Amino acid sequence: MPRIVDLSLPLRDGGPSYPNDPPLRIQPYRTLAAGGCNVSVISIGTHQGTHLDAPWHFIEGGRTLDQIPLDAFYGPAVLVDLAPGGELPAKTPISPPMLAPHEAAFVPGGRVILRTGWYSRFGSPEYFTDLPSLTADAAEWIAAKRIALLGMDMPTPSKIAGRECHRSLLGPGAEIVIVEALTNLHDLPSQFIFVGFPLNFIGLDGSPIRAVAVV
Repeated sequence: MPRIVDLSLPLRDGGPSYPNDPPLRIQPYRTLAAGGCNVSVISIGTHQGTHLDAPWHFIEGGRTLDQIPLDAFYGPAVLVDLAPGGELPAKTPISPPMLAPHEAAFVPGGRVILRTGWYSRFGSPEYFTDLPSLTADAAEWIAAKRIALLGMDMPTPSKIAGRECHRSLLGPGAEIVIVEALTNLHDLPSQFIFVGFPLNFIGLDGSPIRAVAVV
């Protein structure tokens, strides 16, 4: 039987949100005692927790969630471990020379998951502020490989060149689905099946997902 590894961060009322994003709120709306069943109200940003970005997140006229083929969110993936047995130091720039030894993983239409070890910092203030970050030229290097999906254990691709990185990865000619804030990557082999479907929102820029690996 295949093994299923949960790659998703937990979602709970008041849980950590990216700075300046909407807060996560989960409140009871109806209860068994008062209404005969339990129903909750959820207020959540489209980029809360483990989530994915559609091109429209940063690209005017870019594809929205519902315009991306479902097979982009599912299929064989390769783990690129940038910190075997540990984690990259805070604020490490991830440059093309760091990625070049793993170039064989970046095949057209493929899915690549970057492991930096940063998910171990989830719940601490530095998780959102001091993460390892793609450089602008690293994002261009990845975009040129024409992969279908890029996942990572950081909450965003870059703090040093955030807009440039998003625009390179999501822009015309690349349109790479970006999956952010993955966890438990230490439990993965080099190859596995990635599963991370968004909710079927119409016309939106991103969605929280339940990401798993099938090993």
